Amino acid sequence: MSPTNRTVVVTGIGATTPLGGDAASFWEALVAGKSGVRLLEQDWAAELPVRIAAQIAVEPGEIIPRPQARKLDRSAQFALIAAKEAWKDAGFTARAGEDASADPDRVGAVIASGIGGVTTLLDQYDVLKEKGVRRVSPHTVPMLMPNSPAANVGIELGARAGVHTPVSACASGAEAIGYAIEMIRTGRADIVVAGGTEAAIHPLPIVAFGNMMAMSKNNDDPEGASRPYDSGRDGFVLGEGAGVIVLESEEHAKARGARIYAEAVGQGISADAHHITQPEPSGNGIAHALQNLLDSTDLKPAEIVHVNAHATSTPQGDVAEIKALRKVFGDDVDHMAISATKSMTGHLLGGAGGIETVASILALVNRTAPPTINLDDLDPEVNADVVRGEARQLPEGRIAALNDSFGFGGHNVVLAFRTI
Repeated sequence: MSPTNRTVVVTGIGATTPLGGDAASFWEALVAGKSGVRLLEQDWAAELPVRIAAQIAVEPGEIIPRPQARKLDRSAQFALIAAKEAWKDAGFTARAGEDASADPDRVGAVIASGIGGVTTLLDQYDVLKEKGVRRVSPHTVPMLMPNSPAANVGIELGARAGVHTPVSACASGAEAIGYAIEMIRTGRADIVVAGGTEAAIHPLPIVAFGNMMAMSKNNDDPEGASRPYDSGRDGFVLGEGAGVIVLESEEHAKARGARIYAEAVGQGISADAHHITQPEPSGNGIAHALQNLLDSTDLKPAEIVHVNAHATSTPQGDVAEIKALRKVFGDDVDHMAISATKSMTGHLLGGAGGIETVASILALVNRTAPPTINLDDLDPEVNADVVRGEARQLPEGRIAALNDSFGFGGHNVVLAFRTI
Protein backbone atom coordinates (compact mmCIF):
# COMPACT_ATOMS: atom_id res chain seq x y z
CA MET A 1 0.00 0.00 0.00
CA SER A 2 1.35 3.42 -0.92
CA PRO A 3 2.25 5.85 1.88
CA THR A 4 -0.60 7.83 3.37
CA ASN A 5 -1.02 10.26 6.23
CA ARG A 6 -3.98 8.81 8.05
CA THR A 7 -5.35 10.07 11.36
CA VAL A 8 -4.57 7.61 14.17
CA VAL A 9 -6.86 7.11 17.16
CA VAL A 10 -6.85 5.15 20.41
CA THR A 11 -9.69 2.64 20.77
CA GLY A 12 -8.54 0.36 23.61
CA ILE A 13 -6.46 0.53 26.80
CA GLY A 14 -5.08 -2.09 29.16
CA ALA A 15 -2.72 -2.12 32.11
CA THR A 16 -1.40 -4.19 34.96
CA THR A 17 0.55 -2.08 37.42
CA PRO A 18 1.64 -1.66 41.03
CA LEU A 19 -1.56 0.35 41.61
CA GLY A 20 -4.07 -2.03 40.05
CA GLY A 21 -4.51 -5.10 37.89
CA ASP A 22 -6.42 -3.33 35.12
CA ALA A 23 -6.68 0.13 33.60
CA ALA A 24 -9.68 1.19 35.67
CA SER A 25 -8.18 0.32 39.07
CA PHE A 26 -4.84 1.80 38.00
CA TRP A 27 -6.50 5.11 37.14
CA GLU A 28 -8.60 5.18 40.30
CA ALA A 29 -5.54 4.72 42.52
CA LEU A 30 -3.52 7.20 40.47
CA VAL A 31 -6.09 9.98 40.87
CA ALA A 32 -6.39 9.17 44.58
CA GLY A 33 -2.64 9.66 45.03
CA LYS A 34 -1.90 6.16 46.29
CA SER A 35 1.61 4.74 46.34
CA GLY A 36 2.39 1.25 45.07
CA VAL A 37 5.86 1.15 46.63
CA ARG A 38 6.39 -1.40 49.38
CA LEU A 39 9.16 -3.02 51.39
CA LEU A 40 10.34 -6.19 49.67
CA GLU A 41 9.50 -9.22 51.80
CA GLN A 42 11.42 -11.85 49.82
CA ASP A 43 14.28 -13.54 51.68
CA TRP A 44 16.78 -12.46 49.03
CA ALA A 45 16.04 -8.78 49.70
CA ALA A 46 16.92 -8.81 53.40
CA GLU A 47 20.60 -7.90 52.98
CA LEU A 48 20.34 -5.61 49.95
CA PRO A 49 21.10 -1.89 50.26
CA VAL A 50 17.81 -1.21 48.44
CA ARG A 51 14.86 -3.17 49.85
CA ILE A 52 11.92 -1.34 48.30
CA ALA A 53 10.09 -1.65 44.97
CA ALA A 54 6.69 -1.16 43.37
CA GLN A 55 5.54 -4.73 42.79
CA ILE A 56 2.56 -5.68 40.68
CA ALA A 57 -0.83 -5.35 42.41
CA VAL A 58 -2.34 -8.52 40.93
CA GLU A 59 -0.05 -11.48 40.30
CA PRO A 60 -0.31 -12.84 36.73
CA GLY A 61 -0.80 -16.36 38.11
CA GLU A 62 -4.27 -15.23 39.16
CA ILE A 63 -5.17 -14.51 35.54
CA ILE A 64 -3.06 -16.66 33.20
CA PRO A 65 -3.52 -20.46 33.31
CA ARG A 66 -0.53 -22.18 34.89
CA PRO A 67 0.44 -24.28 31.81
CA GLN A 68 0.66 -21.10 29.72
CA ALA A 69 2.36 -19.06 32.44
CA ARG A 70 5.17 -21.64 32.80
CA LYS A 71 6.24 -20.89 29.23
CA LEU A 72 6.27 -17.11 29.64
CA ASP A 73 8.72 -14.79 31.34
CA ARG A 74 7.08 -12.46 33.82
CA SER A 75 7.47 -9.55 31.39
CA ALA A 76 5.55 -11.46 28.72
CA GLN A 77 2.85 -12.39 31.24
CA PHE A 78 2.32 -8.71 32.04
CA ALA A 79 2.22 -7.77 28.37
CA LEU A 80 -0.29 -10.48 27.54
CA ILE A 81 -2.63 -9.43 30.35
CA ALA A 82 -2.54 -5.76 29.36
CA ALA A 83 -2.85 -6.50 25.64
CA LYS A 84 -5.84 -8.78 26.06
CA GLU A 85 -7.57 -6.17 28.20
CA ALA A 86 -6.89 -3.47 25.59
CA TRP A 87 -8.06 -5.72 22.73
CA LYS A 88 -11.32 -6.49 24.52
CA ASP A 89 -11.73 -2.85 25.53
CA ALA A 90 -11.45 -1.90 21.85
CA GLY A 91 -14.49 -4.05 21.15
CA PHE A 92 -12.89 -7.11 19.59
CA THR A 93 -14.46 -10.38 20.68
CA ALA A 94 -11.84 -12.80 19.32
CA ARG A 95 -8.38 -12.83 17.74
CA ALA A 96 -7.92 -11.18 14.36
CA GLY A 97 -9.55 -13.18 11.61
CA GLU A 98 -11.98 -14.84 13.98
CA ASP A 99 -13.36 -11.36 14.68
CA ALA A 100 -14.49 -10.20 11.24
CA SER A 101 -13.71 -6.54 12.00
CA ALA A 102 -9.98 -7.29 12.33
CA ASP A 103 -8.12 -8.58 9.26
CA PRO A 104 -5.01 -10.38 10.61
CA ASP A 105 -2.92 -9.15 7.69
CA ARG A 106 -3.76 -5.58 8.73
CA VAL A 107 -3.11 -6.02 12.49
CA GLY A 108 0.30 -5.37 14.04
CA ALA A 109 1.87 -5.57 17.49
CA VAL A 110 4.68 -3.43 18.90
CA ILE A 111 5.51 -4.34 22.49
CA ALA A 112 8.76 -3.11 24.00
CA SER A 113 10.87 -3.98 27.01
CA GLY A 114 14.01 -2.27 28.21
CA ILE A 115 15.55 -5.39 29.73
CA GLY A 116 13.42 -8.32 28.54
CA GLY A 117 13.49 -11.71 30.19
CA VAL A 118 16.16 -10.94 32.76
CA THR A 119 14.49 -12.90 35.56
CA THR A 120 14.25 -16.00 33.37
CA LEU A 121 17.91 -15.70 32.38
CA LEU A 122 19.16 -15.27 35.93
CA ASP A 123 16.83 -17.85 37.48
CA GLN A 124 17.68 -20.49 34.90
CA TYR A 125 21.40 -19.85 35.38
CA ASP A 126 20.85 -20.55 39.08
CA VAL A 127 19.08 -23.80 38.11
CA LEU A 128 22.04 -24.76 35.89
CA LYS A 129 24.56 -24.16 38.68
CA GLU A 130 22.55 -25.76 41.49
CA LYS A 131 20.64 -28.60 39.80
CA GLY A 132 22.51 -29.37 36.57
CA VAL A 133 21.96 -29.19 32.83
CA ARG A 134 18.96 -31.51 32.69
CA ARG A 135 16.86 -29.24 34.90
CA VAL A 136 17.15 -26.11 32.72
CA SER A 137 13.81 -25.36 31.11
CA PRO A 138 13.60 -26.02 27.36
CA HIS A 139 11.50 -22.86 27.17
CA THR A 140 14.36 -20.68 28.45
CA VAL A 141 15.39 -19.06 25.17
CA PRO A 142 11.85 -18.21 23.96
CA MET A 143 11.19 -16.80 27.44
CA LEU A 144 14.28 -14.62 27.78
CA MET A 145 14.20 -13.09 24.27
CA PRO A 146 13.45 -9.34 24.40
CA ASN A 147 10.88 -9.88 21.64
CA SER A 148 9.06 -12.57 23.63
CA PRO A 149 6.32 -10.24 24.94
CA ALA A 150 5.64 -8.85 21.46
CA ALA A 151 5.74 -12.28 19.86
CA ASN A 152 3.34 -13.79 22.37
CA VAL A 153 0.93 -10.89 22.05
CA GLY A 154 1.11 -11.17 18.27
CA ILE A 155 0.37 -14.90 18.39
CA GLU A 156 -2.44 -14.46 20.91
CA LEU A 157 -4.19 -11.76 18.87
CA GLY A 158 -3.36 -13.04 15.39
CA ALA A 159 -1.27 -10.03 14.32
CA ARG A 160 0.37 -10.62 10.91
CA ALA A 161 1.08 -7.09 9.65
CA GLY A 162 4.30 -7.03 11.67
CA VAL A 163 5.43 -7.68 15.24
CA HIS A 164 8.20 -5.45 16.57
CA THR A 165 10.24 -4.82 19.73
CA PRO A 166 12.02 -1.47 20.04
CA VAL A 167 14.64 -1.53 22.80
CA SER A 168 15.72 1.90 24.02
CA ALA A 169 15.97 1.48 27.79
CA CYS A 170 13.36 3.55 29.66
CA ALA A 171 12.06 5.09 26.42
CA SER A 172 11.19 1.68 24.96
CA GLY A 173 7.45 1.64 25.70
CA ALA A 174 6.93 5.13 24.29
CA GLU A 175 9.02 4.33 21.22
CA ALA A 176 6.86 1.25 20.62
CA ILE A 177 3.73 3.39 20.59
CA GLY A 178 5.37 5.94 18.31
CA TYR A 179 6.38 3.17 15.91
CA ALA A 180 2.83 1.84 15.96
CA ILE A 181 1.45 5.28 15.09
CA GLU A 182 3.71 5.35 12.04
CA MET A 183 2.70 1.83 11.00
CA ILE A 184 -0.89 3.02 10.72
CA ARG A 185 -0.16 6.49 9.37
CA THR A 186 1.91 5.10 6.49
CA GLY A 187 -0.57 2.36 5.62
CA ARG A 188 1.24 -0.75 6.86
CA ALA A 189 -1.60 -1.66 9.23
CA ASP A 190 -5.10 -0.62 10.23
CA ILE A 191 -4.82 -1.76 13.85
CA VAL A 192 -1.73 -1.98 16.05
CA VAL A 193 -1.52 -3.15 19.65
CA ALA A 194 1.35 -1.27 21.28
CA GLY A 195 2.98 -0.58 24.62
CA GLY A 196 5.70 -1.58 27.03
CA THR A 197 6.37 -4.12 29.76
CA GLU A 198 9.02 -4.80 32.38
CA ALA A 199 9.70 -7.34 35.11
CA ALA A 200 13.12 -6.69 36.61
CA ILE A 201 12.52 -6.84 40.38
CA HIS A 202 15.39 -9.21 41.08
CA PRO A 203 18.48 -8.85 43.29
CA LEU A 204 20.97 -8.35 40.45
CA PRO A 205 19.25 -5.41 38.70
CA ILE A 206 18.44 -3.85 42.06
CA VAL A 207 22.04 -4.10 43.28
CA ALA A 208 23.38 -2.90 39.93
CA PHE A 209 21.12 0.16 39.84
CA GLY A 210 21.87 0.78 43.51
CA ASN A 211 25.61 0.69 42.97
CA MET A 212 25.16 3.28 40.21
CA MET A 213 23.60 5.54 42.86
CA ALA A 214 20.49 5.70 40.65
CA MET A 215 17.97 4.29 43.13
CA SER A 216 16.48 5.63 46.33
CA LYS A 217 17.70 3.87 49.46
CA ASN A 218 14.89 5.22 51.62
CA ASN A 219 13.99 1.78 52.99
CA ASP A 220 12.44 3.27 56.12
CA ASP A 221 9.71 5.08 54.16
CA PRO A 222 8.84 3.04 51.05
CA GLU A 223 5.70 4.99 50.11
CA GLY A 224 7.58 8.28 50.40
CA ALA A 225 10.74 7.18 48.59
CA SER A 226 9.83 8.19 45.03
CA ARG A 227 9.71 11.97 45.16
CA PRO A 228 10.08 13.62 41.74
CA TYR A 229 10.92 17.34 41.76
CA ASP A 230 11.42 17.36 45.54
CA SER A 231 14.66 18.91 46.78
CA GLY A 232 15.29 15.76 48.84
CA ARG A 233 14.92 13.25 45.99
CA ASP A 234 17.66 10.61 45.92
CA GLY A 235 16.86 8.32 42.99
CA PHE A 236 14.11 6.23 41.44
CA VAL A 237 12.19 3.26 42.80
CA LEU A 238 11.97 0.18 40.59
CA GLY A 239 8.50 -0.88 39.45
CA GLU A 240 7.02 -3.61 37.27
CA GLY A 241 4.03 -4.10 35.01
CA ALA A 242 2.75 -3.27 31.54
CA GLY A 243 0.62 -0.73 29.70
CA VAL A 244 -0.82 -1.41 26.25
CA ILE A 245 -3.14 0.51 23.92
CA VAL A 246 -4.95 -0.32 20.69
CA LEU A 247 -4.32 2.16 17.90
CA GLU A 248 -6.38 2.31 14.71
CA SER A 249 -6.78 4.46 11.66
CA GLU A 250 -9.71 6.78 12.29
CA GLU A 251 -11.39 5.51 9.14
CA HIS A 252 -11.20 1.88 10.29
CA ALA A 253 -12.37 2.67 13.81
CA LYS A 254 -15.40 4.64 12.61
CA ALA A 255 -16.30 2.01 10.03
CA ARG A 256 -16.69 -0.62 12.74
CA GLY A 257 -18.39 1.75 15.18
CA ALA A 258 -15.61 1.74 17.73
CA ARG A 259 -15.46 4.04 20.75
CA ILE A 260 -12.58 6.48 20.35
CA TYR A 261 -10.66 7.65 23.42
CA ALA A 262 -8.39 10.19 21.77
CA GLU A 263 -6.35 11.04 18.72
CA ALA A 264 -2.74 9.86 18.71
CA VAL A 265 -1.27 13.03 17.27
CA GLY A 266 2.29 11.81 16.81
CA GLN A 267 5.76 11.47 18.24
CA GLY A 268 9.02 13.35 18.55
CA ILE A 269 12.30 11.42 18.82
CA SER A 270 15.89 12.48 19.37
CA ALA A 271 19.13 11.33 21.01
CA ASP A 272 21.42 13.19 23.38
CA ALA A 273 24.71 11.68 22.12
CA HIS A 274 26.07 12.73 25.50
CA HIS A 275 26.50 9.93 28.07
CA ILE A 276 25.40 6.32 28.50
CA THR A 277 23.50 6.99 31.74
CA GLN A 278 23.41 10.74 32.43
CA PRO A 279 21.01 13.09 30.61
CA GLU A 280 22.40 16.06 28.72
CA PRO A 281 22.10 18.62 31.56
CA SER A 282 20.79 21.55 29.52
CA GLY A 283 17.90 19.48 28.14
CA ASN A 284 18.89 20.13 24.51
CA GLY A 285 18.24 16.56 23.37
CA ILE A 286 14.81 16.50 24.98
CA ALA A 287 14.07 19.91 23.46
CA HIS A 288 14.88 18.53 20.00
CA ALA A 289 12.39 15.70 20.52
CA LEU A 290 9.72 18.20 21.58
CA GLN A 291 10.44 20.42 18.58
CA ASN A 292 10.38 17.41 16.24
CA LEU A 293 6.91 16.60 17.56
CA LEU A 294 5.68 20.12 16.79
CA ASP A 295 7.36 20.20 13.37
CA SER A 296 5.87 16.87 12.28
CA THR A 297 2.28 17.42 13.44
CA ASP A 298 -0.39 20.11 13.53
CA LEU A 299 -0.20 20.27 17.33
CA LYS A 300 -0.25 23.78 18.76
CA PRO A 301 1.44 24.61 22.09
CA ALA A 302 -1.76 26.32 23.29
CA GLU A 303 -3.59 22.96 23.03
CA ILE A 304 -1.19 21.23 25.42
CA VAL A 305 -2.65 21.48 28.92
CA HIS A 306 -1.11 18.39 30.52
CA VAL A 307 2.28 16.67 30.61
CA ASN A 308 2.87 13.23 32.07
CA ALA A 309 6.53 13.85 32.79
CA HIS A 310 9.31 11.27 32.75
CA ALA A 311 10.38 12.64 36.17
CA THR A 312 12.00 9.57 37.72
CA SER A 313 13.10 11.27 40.96
CA THR A 314 16.76 11.60 39.98
CA PRO A 315 18.53 14.91 40.67
CA GLN A 316 19.68 15.64 37.10
CA GLY A 317 16.93 14.10 34.98
CA ASP A 318 13.99 15.89 36.58
CA VAL A 319 15.52 19.32 36.02
CA ALA A 320 16.71 18.66 32.44
CA GLU A 321 13.16 17.81 31.40
CA ILE A 322 11.77 21.09 32.79
CA LYS A 323 14.55 23.06 31.08
CA ALA A 324 13.63 21.41 27.77
CA LEU A 325 9.94 22.25 28.13
CA ARG A 326 10.86 25.89 28.81
CA LYS A 327 13.21 26.03 25.81
CA VAL A 328 10.54 24.86 23.39
CA PHE A 329 7.32 26.23 24.86
CA GLY A 330 8.45 29.26 26.84
CA ASP A 331 5.62 30.85 28.78
CA ASP A 332 3.15 28.27 27.40
CA VAL A 333 4.55 25.88 30.01
CA ASP A 334 2.69 27.93 32.61
CA HIS A 335 -0.67 26.53 31.48
CA MET A 336 0.55 22.92 31.38
CA ALA A 337 -0.41 20.83 34.42
CA ILE A 338 2.60 18.56 34.95
CA SER A 339 2.15 15.20 36.69
CA ALA A 340 4.97 12.91 37.82
CA THR A 341 3.13 9.61 38.23
CA LYS A 342 6.30 7.64 39.00
CA SER A 343 5.88 9.10 42.49
CA MET A 344 3.15 6.45 42.83
CA THR A 345 4.06 3.64 40.40
CA GLY A 346 7.82 3.69 40.70
CA HIS A 347 9.81 3.47 37.48
CA LEU A 348 8.80 0.61 35.18
CA LEU A 349 11.82 1.15 32.89
CA GLY A 350 10.72 -0.10 29.44
CA GLY A 351 7.15 -0.40 30.69
CA ALA A 352 6.97 3.22 31.87
CA GLY A 353 5.97 4.67 28.50
CA GLY A 354 3.16 2.12 28.29
CA ILE A 355 1.44 2.79 31.60
CA GLU A 356 2.09 6.52 31.39
CA THR A 357 0.50 6.63 27.94
CA VAL A 358 -2.57 4.96 29.44
CA ALA A 359 -2.51 7.58 32.20
CA SER A 360 -2.15 10.43 29.68
CA ILE A 361 -5.11 9.21 27.62
CA LEU A 362 -7.30 8.76 30.69
CA ALA A 363 -6.29 12.24 31.88
CA LEU A 364 -7.77 13.63 28.66
CA VAL A 365 -10.87 11.44 28.76
CA ASN A 366 -11.60 12.36 32.40
CA ARG A 367 -10.15 15.87 32.10
CA THR A 368 -8.15 15.22 35.23
CA ALA A 369 -4.42 15.51 35.86
CA PRO A 370 -3.16 13.01 38.47
CA PRO A 371 -1.23 14.37 41.44
CA THR A 372 2.47 14.17 42.15
CA ILE A 373 2.85 12.80 45.66
CA ASN A 374 5.74 13.13 48.11
CA LEU A 375 6.53 16.61 46.82
CA ASP A 376 7.11 18.51 50.07
CA ASP A 377 9.84 20.94 49.00
CA LEU A 378 9.78 21.88 45.31
CA ASP A 379 13.25 22.12 43.77
CA PRO A 380 13.76 25.83 42.93
CA GLU A 381 15.04 24.83 39.47
CA VAL A 382 11.64 23.30 38.67
CA ASN A 383 9.94 26.45 37.41
CA ALA A 384 6.74 24.81 36.20
CA ASP A 385 3.20 24.09 37.35
CA VAL A 386 3.50 20.67 38.99
CA VAL A 387 0.23 19.11 40.14
CA ARG A 388 0.88 18.53 43.84
CA GLY A 389 -1.03 16.64 46.50
CA GLU A 390 -4.42 16.34 44.79
CA ALA A 391 -5.65 15.69 41.25
CA ARG A 392 -6.61 18.73 39.19
CA GLN A 393 -9.41 19.39 36.72
CA LEU A 394 -8.31 20.04 33.13
CA PRO A 395 -10.11 22.60 30.94
CA GLU A 396 -12.96 21.95 28.53
CA GLY A 397 -12.59 22.15 24.77
CA ARG A 398 -10.07 20.48 22.49
CA ILE A 399 -7.02 19.75 24.61
CA ALA A 400 -3.84 17.72 24.29
CA ALA A 401 -1.43 15.88 26.58
CA LEU A 402 2.21 14.90 26.24
CA ASN A 403 3.88 11.78 27.57
CA ASP A 404 7.66 12.13 27.95
CA SER A 405 10.01 9.14 28.12
CA PHE A 406 13.81 9.16 28.23
CA GLY A 407 16.26 6.28 28.51
CA PHE A 408 19.85 5.36 29.28
CA GLY A 409 21.88 5.94 26.13
CA GLY A 410 20.25 9.31 25.59
CA HIS A 411 17.01 8.11 23.98
CA ASN A 412 14.27 10.75 24.01
CA VAL A 413 10.67 10.06 22.98
CA VAL A 414 7.68 12.39 23.32
CA LEU A 415 4.14 11.29 22.45
CA ALA A 416 1.13 13.54 21.99
CA PHE A 417 -2.58 12.73 22.35
CA ARG A 418 -5.57 14.99 21.79
CA THR A 419 -9.29 14.92 22.50
CA ILE A 420 -11.54 14.25 19.52
